[in-house]
Amino acid sequence: MSEPGLLEIQIGPYTFTRSSYDPRGDVLYLHLADPAAGIEGEETPEGHLVRYDAAGTLVGVTILGARRILDRDGAITITLPQRVEAAVIAPALVQAS
Repeated sequence: MSEPGLLEIQIGPYTFTRSSYDPRGDVLYLHLADPAAGIEGEETPEGHLVRYDAAGTLVGVTILGARRILDRDGAITITLPQRVEAAVIAPALVQAS
């Protein structure tokens, strides 16, 4: 596995400040915070893994088949969680009561 990188990778509203790549497994790891903080994960529609800390904050993304996808498609599509503030959704909750 390659050593963790210090370059910044911007994906949507997220700036990943740590990365590492495992060429044998073709897996790219991107982190917003300490990878050890990730205690829960879920799969994206594209089959990648997003990891969250205990508070539910995104801490990292694991992109499976990164090189293969880039070679085949020229880009990687990944659906990342979007935060919805309470003020935006609260009126719908009141209306449903």
